[in-house]
Amino acid sequence: MSALKILHFADAHIDMANYGRHDAESGLPVRVMDFLKSLDDIVNAAIEEQVDLVIFAGDAYKDRNPQPTFQREWGKRIMRLSKAGIPTLLLVGNHDLSPSLGRAHALEEYATLEIPFVRVLDEPSFLGPDELHGLPLQVVALPWLTRSKMMARLEISAAEPEKIYQELETRLTELVDHYLNELADPALPTILTAHASVQGAIYGGERTVMLGGDLVLSGSLVKDPRLDYVALGHIHKAQDLNENQHPPVIYPGSIERVDFGEVRDDKFFVIVEVEKGKTKVDWRKLEGIRPFIDIPPIKLDSQEGLNQRIQAALPKAEVLVGAILRLTLEYPRDLEPLIDEAALREIAAETFEFHLVKRPQMETRVRIPEDQNVSEMSPYDLLNLYWKSAHVEPDEQQSLMKLAKEVIEDAHNGD
Repeated sequence: MSALKILHFADAHIDMANYGRHDAESGLPVRVMDFLKSLDDIVNAAIEEQVDLVIFAGDAYKDRNPQPTFQREWGKRIMRLSKAGIPTLLLVGNHDLSPSLGRAHALEEYATLEIPFVRVLDEPSFLGPDELHGLPLQVVALPWLTRSKMMARLEISAAEPEKIYQELETRLTELVDHYLNELADPALPTILTAHASVQGAIYGGERTVMLGGDLVLSGSLVKDPRLDYVALGHIHKAQDLNENQHPPVIYPGSIERVDFGEVRDDKFFVIVEVEKGKTKVDWRKLEGIRPFIDIPPIKLDSQEGLNQRIQAALPKAEVLVGAILRLTLEYPRDLEPLIDEAALREIAAETFEFHLVKRPQMETRVRIPEDQNVSEMSPYDLLNLYWKSAHVEPDEQQSLMKLAKEVIEDAHNGD
């Protein structure tokens, strides 16, 4: 049996940045066109290289109510795959779902209209060759499910909310194990595709996914040796969670930079050649990605050479062309009139967008009432005094105090 060639991408979010300047010819926001360019590159690669299957691992839009114009543009690309006769799996992601039960998700029309070669996966499911247009392959699919929908699907009680996610993970593991034990043909290669967080994955900014207030799939589930490839979506940073091991566990990442959290991330899609017990991964870097430039915060403490310091921190003019630039300034409030904002905007004139973030600092002195001594005050009294001196809003004070009480009680209990 020869290897199957599969293209895997995720997190298109084609309307994530539908603001800023518009293209005169198409009328589309230029940033949306950035995302569509990457999507075109992916679809072109699938057709030109005659892949056997395309897996989209979720999040076509920024939410489940995309504007008709953006639905049209996404639909044009999916229809190209359909007309080319390439089986395409569309996994439903969290951004594609409505929080309200019973409402249609953003990819519903492809299932309703029964688009040839396009299959929408909005429930946990197992697909064999009959559902994959005769491909000698089997796919386990885990789309994003809201907590309430997962509880209904897996018949879990809400009696103990703190244990729900742990129970959900256990039940999903059992479900995948059932698929692999009872339904799978051990002679055929098997793929798991999921729109989810996986323990050990890293978000942009080097933040590791930990078990907590959301469903997080365990590493052992996705690294099951019965699997031959794991096609993930949801996390925008490209990574292989089982590098140099079998099966590859791949987040290809988003197809364009969504925000400054992805400022240093290259963008990819993946073409894999899958055989039973052996998979070759080919990372395809997307070219022409819009550059983001994030200048580390500049701390200004005196008026001497103030504007020269700021301007010296900016990259050369040719680097700024077409980029999205953020410049953050921190300074005593009395220096604000001295900042030459007009000169900065002139320097940044060739950028696509220029975000000037000004953070004036006001010295705040906490005054202890004359009839009190610090040693006589409780931690809560001191915190309340500090928050009032810092002009923290009352609602925020209450939230902070609640959190502080939890931390202090944990400390007293030895946790």
